[in-house]
Amino acid sequence: MRKLLLGLMIGAAAALPAHAQSVRAGIEAWQKGDTAGAVAIWRPLAEKGDADAAFNLGQAYRLGRGVTLDLAQAQNWLDRAARKGHVDAQTTLGLLLFQNGNEVAAMRWLNGAAEAGEPRALLMIGTALYNGDGVARDPVKAYAYVSRAAAQGLAPAKATLADMDSVMPLEQRQEGVALAQSMLNRRLASESKAPSPPKPPAAKPAPAKVAQAKPPASPKPTSAAPAKPVAATTGRWRVQLGAFGQRKAAESLFAKLGTKLSGKQAYYVPAGAVVRLQVGPYESRTAASTACGRLAPQPCFPVEAR
Repeated sequence: MRKLLLGLMIGAAAALPAHAQSVRAGIEAWQKGDTAGAVAIWRPLAEKGDADAAFNLGQAYRLGRGVTLDLAQAQNWLDRAARKGHVDAQTTLGLLLFQNGNEVAAMRWLNGAAEAGEPRALLMIGTALYNGDGVARDPVKAYAYVSRAAAQGLAPAKATLADMDSVMPLEQRQEGVALAQSMLNRRLASESKAPSPPKPPAAKPAPAKVAQAKPPASPKPTSAAPAKPVAATTGRWRVQLGAFGQRKAAESLFAKLGTKLSGKQAYYVPAGAVVRLQVGPYESRTAASTACGRLAPQPCFPVEAR
């Protein structure tokens, strides 16, 4: 009976004129389980340039819900939304690109989102700066970014900050705190000078906030996708889950996430003053990326075993 009633509701929504449909209507359909109906509502809006609709459509393709999973289409729609200044789209696109190995483009979008104060992006950029992954290593700036993410309540950022506290000299941490405050002050000053935007219509929550928890200890987290675990006993790919000042912290994280890793093996890789937690093996980068998707919001990215 419930399915029949839902079907009638979907039919009624589909019968409305196109202009009567809204992003919110798509959200409501999505939340009721009618993901195909949600996609049908969002698509024409996205094609007309609505950034929220484009973001939601990209998420649907990324998750394979309401449409066939298609990361190329996901990237296309997320890119459209990101170019219109949609911060969630910039962050999600950055994470997706990072997983696919396009670190240069990923950093460009993540930097933009971090400038807007998005906590996942702040954590991603901060961790990359600390580890020197794709960027010049800068522990002070890294501490500033991670502390700003932690201040917004992002749990992985809090854990990362605690690890950084255990290995970084007090002077560097103090510089990082001062830099974080300076960055925040500049952002607030910039916002105060900007003209007030027109009051938006009804709030437009995105399906990602239903399907993904936001955000990012080591770079390259992404959102959870409902894919089955990829079982592999051989392969030269692993996933990296963080860099820690103490091996005990890495072991603790592996124990916490173990049930989501399909019995994979932990590797504790020394890297200067830190220990990197890697898990594997996986037979391909794609398999490792898929595994990362199941661990969101835990920061995770594929690496080739050396």
